[in-house]
Amino acid sequence: HRPGMRTPTAMIVGMVLCPCGMLLTFVGTLTPNWRQVSHMSNQPVDFVLEQGIWDICREQQSIHDRRCGQADALGYFEQVPVRVAQGMMPTSLALTLLGLVVAALGVRCWQPEPRHLLAGVSGLMLLLSGLLGLIPASWYTHELWALPAPDGGMLVAGYSLVLSYLGSCMEILGGLALTLSFHHCCEE
Repeated sequence: HRPGMRTPTAMIVGMVLCPCGMLLTFVGTLTPNWRQVSHMSNQPVDFVLEQGIWDICREQQSIHDRRCGQADALGYFEQVPVRVAQGMMPTSLALTLLGLVVAALGVRCWQPEPRHLLAGVSGLMLLLSGLLGLIPASWYTHELWALPAPDGGMLVAGYSLVLSYLGSCMEILGGLALTLSFHHCCEE
């Protein structure tokens, strides 16, 4: 072993991307805006309905009147893509947290040598957690216009869905960067 070896760039990339990805996925999972419904019949022009995977909010933008915990009259929460997201997004977050703990032990910036095997294993965990977040986000996007909505409403993807997507992609890239650590195990 070469003494005083620096932390490999791929590990640093993984340790930057994954926590950022987790933060975006966390916000995307908790915030109620996976989809926005506007321009509904029998509603004011500035009336917007925001649907997340846990909550439905309504807002009349001109008077800044926002109310969450709206009744799910259309059976939105019963839909399979919403149910799948409710299960997979928290699972993804838990696995990301676990993966980051393993990554911290593997990268070990305070030690002269990183533990390549642990860093590689954490990369696989983080790659999987990213996929666990990407699958429901992708499925929801695919079904965005098929999920029940009020009559005549215009549907658009909300910021929560976009953040979940970005977060998952960052975790996948960070996980892939950390899996490059396996290369060092083979050399040893």
